[in-house]
Amino acid sequence: MQRFPILQKQIDTTQTLMLVSQASGRSAAVHAGYELNLIQLGPPQPARDVTGPVVLLPNSAEPASDPLAGVDVRGAWVAALTNRGGRGLGIDFHTAQSALEAGAVGLIIISNRSDVEWRARVSGGYRVSVTLGEEPETDLAPPPGVVELRDQTAARAFGIDPAALRAAQRGGAQRLDGISVTLRVRERVVSARSAPNVIGILEGSDPRLKNEYVFFTAHMDHLGVASGEGSDCRARGADSICNGADDDASGTAAVLENAEAFSLLAPRPARSLVFMTVSGEEKGLWGSQYFTAHPTVPLSAVVAALNTDMVGRNWPDTIAAIGKEQSDLGATLDRVAAAHPELHLTPIGDIWPRESFYTRSDHYNFARRGVPILFFFSGVHGDYHAVSDEVAKINAEKEARIVRLVFYVGLEVAMAAARPRWDPASYKRVVEGAN
Repeated sequence: MQRFPILQKQIDTTQTLMLVSQASGRSAAVHAGYELNLIQLGPPQPARDVTGPVVLLPNSAEPASDPLAGVDVRGAWVAALTNRGGRGLGIDFHTAQSALEAGAVGLIIISNRSDVEWRARVSGGYRVSVTLGEEPETDLAPPPGVVELRDQTAARAFGIDPAALRAAQRGGAQRLDGISVTLRVRERVVSARSAPNVIGILEGSDPRLKNEYVFFTAHMDHLGVASGEGSDCRARGADSICNGADDDASGTAAVLENAEAFSLLAPRPARSLVFMTVSGEEKGLWGSQYFTAHPTVPLSAVVAALNTDMVGRNWPDTIAAIGKEQSDLGATLDRVAAAHPELHLTPIGDIWPRESFYTRSDHYNFARRGVPILFFFSGVHGDYHAVSDEVAKINAEKEARIVRLVFYVGLEVAMAAARPRWDPASYKRVVEGAN
């Protein structure tokens, strides 16, 4: 049992601020709680200071096809002028998201809210957030900062006239010369708890290879009881339990069944096998992130990670193995599936690249640290993150065949003379690109 810390935290408005520096040496401090509104969109607030120049996004009734053309936003804050309307602030989220994907470090929303609206925004305090309770890894970029300030504050801090800029209907983005912004967020701990990763090891039979490991993983958490507004899982009538039968009791059952099956083999496989169910996947892959930062066996000795997440629904004769093209594990999987026609399963790759499923389950924390992976996944459905994700809807016969397929792949990897090998281009993109 490996427990990891979970903290409930709240933004400390007495220590949270935005520092604006100009080339002339003049600086201004914009304080949270009355001048600065930190927007909480889901990702954690940046734990380290976020610093960069400022790029003002275009303000036009007819957005350009490429509003960021000619402006490098990498490492910069992007600032967006917004107009208060009947349905809230008019924010071009598509352009803002494009800027963040291009390397921007954060978004500054410059709004023309009234005094009454603004006081209502900043006087209510900030909700308590739940985070993995350890320092962020230094090899990962901090999450972007998202803040809002009003016209008069932006005018004082940046030396601009927001009202005039709105009226000018500019056509392109522009960098504010000599301006640098640093966001410093400080949070106070409200409570400290912990959650478990559960790990079982079946020692290998080969004197040398038993010091190498094949992992079988799944997440054993789900969303719990449906909560109110903003919850991923909403109550339906009297039903408020988010069961998670497919997401991911199905994967957890797969790990347990394979643990039992491998324990009955005599002799045991050459390499050691690790069966791990993790917590906190739904919160941001917390359990696997903590494990790969604090491994109980050397990560350099982990030869493969086979992850099962949502394998109990959808097609009866197909299983997606995301990541199969990134290493020769894909060829191993295809060969094993062909050798076992009785399973009636065809492995395919990632057919949903725009959904970014590759980064959304626990195999990803192994992959970005250099471990070859396969992510067994049957896709989402109408009961995804809903109270209706119930055991009665699981296709147990189909899942049993998937579990057998994972068993045979794991056995082949555990018995092979050589470790699985990365595709060099994939390694460069996934491993070197993440560090």
